[in-house]
Amino acid sequence: MLAWTGFVLSPLLFAAWVFAGDPLHMPFYVMPVVAMALLAGVLWRRPFAALAMLLVFVALFELVVGTQLRATNIHADMRLIQMVAVDIAVAFVAATSRRWVSVVTAAGVLVVQAGGVVAFQIRPADMQGWALQYVLAMLAAWFIGNSVRQRREFAQARIAESARAAVQQERLRIARELHDMVAHSIGVIAMQAGMGRRVIDKRPDEARQALAVIEDTGRETLASLRRMLGTLRRAEPEPGAASLDPAPGLADLDRLAARSRDAGLHVEVRGGVDERPLPPDVDLSAYRIIQEAVTNVARHAGTPRCDVLVERHPEALVIEVVDDGRGGEPAGGGYGIPGMRERVALLGGDFAAGPRPEGGFRVTARIPIPADAP
Repeated sequence: MLAWTGFVLSPLLFAAWVFAGDPLHMPFYVMPVVAMALLAGVLWRRPFAALAMLLVFVALFELVVGTQLRATNIHADMRLIQMVAVDIAVAFVAATSRRWVSVVTAAGVLVVQAGGVVAFQIRPADMQGWALQYVLAMLAAWFIGNSVRQRREFAQARIAESARAAVQQERLRIARELHDMVAHSIGVIAMQAGMGRRVIDKRPDEARQALAVIEDTGRETLASLRRMLGTLRRAEPEPGAASLDPAPGLADLDRLAARSRDAGLHVEVRGGVDERPLPPDVDLSAYRIIQEAVTNVARHAGTPRCDVLVERHPEALVIEVVDDGRGGEPAGGGYGIPGMRERVALLGGDFAAGPRPEGGFRVTARIPIPADAP
């Protein structure tokens, strides 16, 4: 509203200076400068409208008072002020529009300026000097605006590339963790198959039990592979990077809370899951999401506590990590939130993270539980 109000008042103020004011008095410079400054709000939102209004000011000044003031310094000063204002608008167009649009705009404005010089200039020497100034100033304005646009596009490209790198890094880490799970499952299957083969003649009950374990382990591993491996890219793990420890899960939340308390952050775990086991990939991802969210609280929230809620519903596992800290995004963006979002997306769930209206920050995740899970 303020921007468009300034857009309406600007021509009124400039017309008052041209028609009713006394241009020979130096204090009256304030009126045209303020009139052009009122276009700043519209320039930010509608640069072409502001640029068109500035060109109207140029024509109005030359048509009404330009002839009277051509022999004074006021005429040269006003033309210089207007040239700077027009070039600022062209630079803003170059900074916010496509290159071909800004080139056409700059060329069109330069033609209008050159036409004004030819139409209103008297002496050829003055015409040559002003034309050169217009060309040089326009080139400088366009290059400055175009450089700003290129830097902004480069920064956006770097942000997008960083996000892609974060997703890829998280996928590779998930792949290494899934590799450990699959290797364990195949080892169990191999041991049970060997034991069943040795006792199938003498102890058939034990052989049937071994086959049941093989069936359950195979189905569970196959379900995990079907949900995750199709979305992961193959990559060789770094030497020594794979851990030999068992993959963590929600059963390790108490240890996570204890470690956080040692670091000065009190983590209150509420809810929890029942005795029914979760699929390994869901269990591992849920733990990693909580771990990353608690780590962000410790690093960025500036609060001594946070609450972790874990609820298992028949169709989904719901996770919520809430704090009452500063409530902003982690400084510098970071890869934690993109990594958590990627984990949830790989499992077909929903993820949200952001400041709470009452203060603090909330991370929520809803991970579907397969229908064949216990």
